[in-house]
Amino acid sequence: MEKRILGRTGLEVSVLGLGGLFLSKLGGNDQDEARRATHRALALGVNYVDTAPGYLDSEAVLGYALQGAPQPYFLSTKLGGRPQPFDPKDKAGLRQSVQESLRLLGRDQIDILFIHEPDRPGQYDWWTDYENFHGPVNDVLDELKAEGVIRFTALGGTTAYEMTPIIATGRYDVVLTAFNYSLLWREATIGVLPEAKRQGMGIIIGSPLQQGALARRYDEEVHSGARWLSPPRREQYRRLYALLDETGIALPELGLRFVISNPDVSLTLMGARSVAEVEANVQAIEQGPLPKALLDRLQEIADMVPFRPFEEPFGLPFGRAYKGPGKA
Repeated sequence: MEKRILGRTGLEVSVLGLGGLFLSKLGGNDQDEARRATHRALALGVNYVDTAPGYLDSEAVLGYALQGAPQPYFLSTKLGGRPQPFDPKDKAGLRQSVQESLRLLGRDQIDILFIHEPDRPGQYDWWTDYENFHGPVNDVLDELKAEGVIRFTALGGTTAYEMTPIIATGRYDVVLTAFNYSLLWREATIGVLPEAKRQGMGIIIGSPLQQGALARRYDEEVHSGARWLSPPRREQYRRLYALLDETGIALPELGLRFVISNPDVSLTLMGARSVAEVEANVQAIEQGPLPKALLDRLQEIADMVPFRPFEEPFGLPFGRAYKGPGKA
């Protein structure tokens, strides 16, 4: 599998990484199924694994799954949501969370430690100084790095614009941005990706398939259902599906290959939960970046909806009941 340098960390990472969210209880698998999927990913050349305390039991599952790993790998986890009640300004609690991550993962060092959702104070209010984005978490990261408990520091967020000034502080080695860089959602290109590149950061793309909205086709809903789809988004989906019919490329393959077509992206994370899904994603990635002519056509389709419509549900509820704005 192709490898790229993860920004100023110097780490040589596979362009496809394994995200741990759906290896947790959320994915509905037991630990042995998760272990088979994890070992298969590593055997096929994946060398980056990501998890978080907020991903249910993902750290514990991966701690078990990574035992006897068939090849070396890099591992990242996050700060946020533990211990409960969670206080993002409690240095002792943050250090306790890292120690628990080490215990669950069976490690004595974490390669990359993320601040989870630094851009959403309504979720985790990390900062005491919102002009310079400083808070106790930064002191903890500096201490852990000096002690050798972590190797590199990182930001993991989901906003398109709030992340940019935090990246611009230059304090962090890696950024993981999710839900805003994919076939139809490109907002990260406005600020997040250019600023991360200016800072020499490694760039990781999460949710390249929009957590399912680009993982399979929903022709019936796109053509005659899904009342939450705005008219331009609906037409955009129709154009995308027509392009799939023309090229014969499967939607998830197109989505994964689009992301790695950007040379500034170090890697993208797959949300695979089974051996079959791992193999399909690896096979897609191994087809390599998309040709320029196809990228140009995809850009035309993306330009149909350059910004997320105001009322669009954050997680598009294809295949499930929609209860109205704010409840999808």
